[in-house]
Amino acid sequence: MSGDDNPLFQLFWTFALISLFAVGGAVAAIPELQRVAVEARHWMTDKQFADLFALSQLSPGPNVLIVTLIGYSVAGVAGAAVATIAMCGPTAVLSYFVSRWLSNARDARWPAMLQAALVPLSIGLMAASAWILGQASDQTWRAFALTVLAALVASRTRLNPLWLLAAGGCLGFAGLL
Repeated sequence: MSGDDNPLFQLFWTFALISLFAVGGAVAAIPELQRVAVEARHWMTDKQFADLFALSQLSPGPNVLIVTLIGYSVAGVAGAAVATIAMCGPTAVLSYFVSRWLSNARDARWPAMLQAALVPLSIGLMAASAWILGQASDQTWRAFALTVLAALVASRTRLNPLWLLAAGGCLGFAGLL
C-alpha cells in the first residue's frame, strides 16, 4: 500500500497542513475541515460532519476534538491519535519559534500591527465556519429558523450555548426538525 492509499498517512498529511493554516484554531478551520473531509476525501457526508461538530462542541475539552472525531471515523483509534497529533504538533512547534521570535522584537511596532490585522481574519473564518455548518445542518425552513433564533438568543443573552444545543437536539430527536 502506497502512502497516498494509507488512511493514516492521508490523515496525518491533511491535518498537518491544515494546522499550519488554521489561524484561530480548529474552529476557524471548520470550512477547510469540512471541504477536505466531505468534498475532497469523501470520508463522510455533510450531515455526518455536522453531527461530529455538534458532538465535539458538547464534549468538554478543546475545540480540536472535531479533528479527533474525524480521525476516529476514518481509521479508528489510530486515526484519532494521528489526526490529533498532526493538528496539534506542527502548530505547537511553530508557535514556540514564533513566540521566541516575537519576544525578541518587543520594542518594535509591527508585532502589535500584525496581531491587530489577524482579528478581522479570525472573525471572517469563524463566520465562514458558521455558514458551512448552517448549510450542512439546515435542510428545512424550520431548522434554518431555529438556527437564526439560537444565534440571536446566544448573541443577546448570557444563556449558556449548551442549553441551546440541548434544545435543538431535543427538537430533532422529537422529529420536529
